[in-house]
Parts: sequence; C-alpha cells; structure tokens
Amino acid sequence: MNRATLSGLDETHDPALKSWVGSANTSVTDFPIQNLPFGIFSTATDRQKRVGVAIGDEILDLQAAFACGALPELPSPVVSACGRDALNELMALDKAQIKALRLALSRALRADAPNTERLASCLVPQHGATMHMPARICNYTDFFTSIHHAQNTGRMIRPNNPLFRNFHTLPVAYHGRASSIRVSGTPCIRPHGQILRDGADAPVYALTEKLDFELELGIFVGQGNALGSPIPIEEAEQRIFGFCLLNDWSSRDVQRWEAQPLGPFLAKSFLTSISPWVITMEALAPFRCAAVERDSEAPALVSNLDSRTNREAGGIDISFEVALRTERMRAQAHEATISRSTFKDQYWTVAQMITHHTENGCCLLPGDLLGSGTVSGPSDQELGSLLELTLDGRQPLSLPSGEVRSYLEDGDEVILTGRCRREGYISIGFGECAGRIVPRAG
Repeated sequence: MNRATLSGLDETHDPALKSWVGSANTSVTDFPIQNLPFGIFSTATDRQKRVGVAIGDEILDLQAAFACGALPELPSPVVSACGRDALNELMALDKAQIKALRLALSRALRADAPNTERLASCLVPQHGATMHMPARICNYTDFFTSIHHAQNTGRMIRPNNPLFRNFHTLPVAYHGRASSIRVSGTPCIRPHGQILRDGADAPVYALTEKLDFELELGIFVGQGNALGSPIPIEEAEQRIFGFCLLNDWSSRDVQRWEAQPLGPFLAKSFLTSISPWVITMEALAPFRCAAVERDSEAPALVSNLDSRTNREAGGIDISFEVALRTERMRAQAHEATISRSTFKDQYWTVAQMITHHTENGCCLLPGDLLGSGTVSGPSDQELGSLLELTLDGRQPLSLPSGEVRSYLEDGDEVILTGRCRREGYISIGFGECAGRIVPRAG
C-alpha cells in the first residue's frame, strides 16, 4: 500500500513535525508528536485522577491546559470530556470532535507554536506520575483471531484436525471478566484452581503449575450502538476509539480441565493486564495495511464481514515484543526477549470483530474492551504464549541467564511492548504492559 492509498492522513502525521518538548523528538521515544495517546494519571502532590496526553517523557495535563487557556477553544463536550477521571466520555465523542482535539493538541505542541509558556506549566514528568485504568470497563470480550495460534494450540489437542470449521467463517470469542482488568504494573497473584494431573482419576484444588501469558492487542470501543442495531462493517472502524497492549494471563492446567464444553472461565478471570496509554485510531493511520489474504480453499466470507475497504486496508502493522525478566535477571539488570510477532498476521481485522460482535444486535458501550486473542505468527520466534513456545512445557525455553522455563515462576516479570514503523513516517509506540508473578499470601 503506498502513501496515496492510505486514508485518514492529515497534518498531524507529517514526519517533519517536531515538538518544543525536547524528549518527544528522540528516535527512541514511544510518544512523538505524531502519536499523542490519552491516559489517566495522578501525582503524589495531586491525587485527583485526570486526563493526560503523553508527549515524549512528559504528560500534558488537559484539565490544567484548558483551565489556564493554553489550548484553543473547542466545543464544550470536548472540554468537558477532558476534565473527567476516566476516558469514557472522551471515547463517546464523534470522530470529528476527536480529530479536532488531536489537531489542536498537535498544533499547540509543535516546535513553532506561539505562547508555549502557559502550556509548559501544564506538563508533568511521566516518572513522577501514577498511571490508572484509562476507562471504566463495563464489558470485556476476548477474541481468538490468529490462525497461527489456533493451529498451534489445536494440534496439541486434535493433531489431525487443529482448526474447527467455524474459524474461517467468524472471529471466535468469549465474554471475559471486566472486574479483574488492571493497569500495567499490577502484580499477578498465582491462582488456585481445579487441576486434573496426568494419570490422575480426579482433579485436585491446587496452585496452578502452568501459569502463562498471552500477548494481545486491546481495542477500546468509542461510540457504541443501540440494542438491536448491528454495526455494518463499513462503519465499524468509526466505533473504535483506540488501542492498548493486553496480557491475557492464563492458567493452562486449570483451563485444560474446565474448558470443556463451554470454554475459558477461571483459568482467565484472575487477572488481565493492559498498558495505560490508549493509542488512538487516528494515530495509526500511517500504519494501515491490507487484511490477511485468505487461502483459496477457505470458505468465502459471510457477506456482513466482507468489504473492499476492509480487504485493502483493514490490517494494522504493529510489531510486538515479549520480554521475560526473572529474579536472577533483575539482580543483573537484564531481561530476555522471548517472542516477536506482528499484528498484520491476524486472520480477522478489528472491523470484523466489531461487526461480528454486534451482528445479533448486541450493544457495545464507550469504554468496552475487546482483546484480539493471542498474536502469533508463522515462525517459531513469533509465538505469543509459553503454551506455544514450549509446546506445553515439553520443550522448555533456555534463557541467557542459564535458567529454563516451561511456564512462569514466582518472581518472573513479563513485559509486552509494541511499535509501529513505516518508511517515510515517524515511528510510534505503545509504552509497556508489565506484570510480575507473586505467590498468594498464606
């Protein structure tokens, strides 16, 4: 896809733009002026949760910026939404208002912007801030959209028939537990559950011995839909506010016993971690790509999940990395990258997820969260879970520290990162989604 075919580009994506915030102009920052993600933060001296925008190593306090007149006048719904303690009201705005806010922020933060002194007084160093959940999440749905992940895990259970027939016709999903979603940095407490050990006749109630991560992309719903009103695929992307990193922590031994016949439950609901910054749909415009080309032998797409626009530009080119930091590595200030994968390999697009979710009339709400499902690629280095990386523990990972891992041990920390790159544009990142395993007290 060349520049001429990319849609949604405007002056905010100009690679020549620089910011008067110096840290936003480095090649390593996740948050150049071309990104401008939203999050919720507080500080030790002001514990009020409020909306911020990441710019380099700083956070622009939007409530303070509007209060002191440092930002241009915008419609009252926009100003009101920027004064809340969660992003739900901002997510509920129409796309024109969100784009107007993004444009105003871009112009105010550019190196040639006039009167930057007042806006500079509204900056807060990221290292001195506490990040909170970006939205009040009422509903959480986790999808299963990687054909590589589906084939890898399916072969472990059904070697001769790894994919169910419906995988090619719809993006499979289940309803997750919204109450246990937490922001990056929240410890992962090793859960108990019923486990049927190999060779045993009955399950036992015990601590999980197969604690795993799953690398996923989180998708925040913007404007929702009324009950009974499906969202056509042509409109689906207009209902997406933005994206975060998501770790769908999983207890594989619990999952193995409980998942038949209704699928995941307690093996997933003990914790889901997300990164604190929400990268908007608009920021990702330069990194759109074609959807995955379907195999010629695959069944034709059901009509409501197909469109020319989705085929040509429904994908998003995001590169992910998973790092593991053990207690030994932490003492040596090291970590090991154990996986690299790309979102453009997902079999189903975000638009198809939205459309399928609502095709029966199910209503989505601003701030609802969707998980993409594990992001795995075609090679052995592109696997988004230890279940795949170690073949369910049969081939343990050898780490640079001399340690081995079949599954996660207490003290291990998992760090997810994501980045978008495209020649001719400025690279943007997602920050990180991190969590450390801790034993259950008592």
